[in-house]
Amino acid sequence: MIPTAWAHLPFFTRDWPAIEAALAADPREILPPATQRFAALDLVRPEAVRVVILGQDPYPTPGHAHGLAFSVAPEVTPLPRSLTNIFKELRDDLDVCPATGDLHHWARQGVLLLNTSLSVPAGTAGGHARLGWHGLAEEVLAEISGTPRAFLLWGAHAQKLKPQIRPGDHLILESAHPSPLSARRGFFGSHPFSRVNDWLATRGAPPIDWAG
Repeated sequence: MIPTAWAHLPFFTRDWPAIEAALAADPREILPPATQRFAALDLVRPEAVRVVILGQDPYPTPGHAHGLAFSVAPEVTPLPRSLTNIFKELRDDLDVCPATGDLHHWARQGVLLLNTSLSVPAGTAGGHARLGWHGLAEEVLAEISGTPRAFLLWGAHAQKLKPQIRPGDHLILESAHPSPLSARRGFFGSHPFSRVNDWLATRGAPPIDWAG
């Protein structure tokens, strides 16, 4: 269950056993299913990360979350409002849009879609925010920022983790969160997708195919 490529992080010996026990003892439905809890890290090894998009916690609606921040299972309609706004900005930025809300095709290109909490009780957004997950996100950022990466920090929650990014020739884009409550306060019009691809081009790296 622990993602092999990341198993060396201290989190997995220091914090994970207590979190795992707390999850097992919680009588509520916990999302996403246990087999998908580390999906973001399973899909992108440390050396393969090119872009990081930080989310907060999984969608609390059963059937939505599947382990990738902001992503939903392909059959989910309507899309969560934050993801709808992400796709609106993508269309305005690059005139493309994925066919569904499933962002596995981003992950397969090296986009790490990491939530700072990897579990949530069904129907209770933020219900596991204090369970101890934050240490994993902090260690992941410190681990991968030894070499240049692109970081998309949407909203104050993600931006609080900026100090965990080691100094380097990174692209760090900060804006409002795509939530309906804040998207019009700086997320819309921020052009994160084209800016990431422009940065990758300056490094001689292939662009992300955001349309999938």
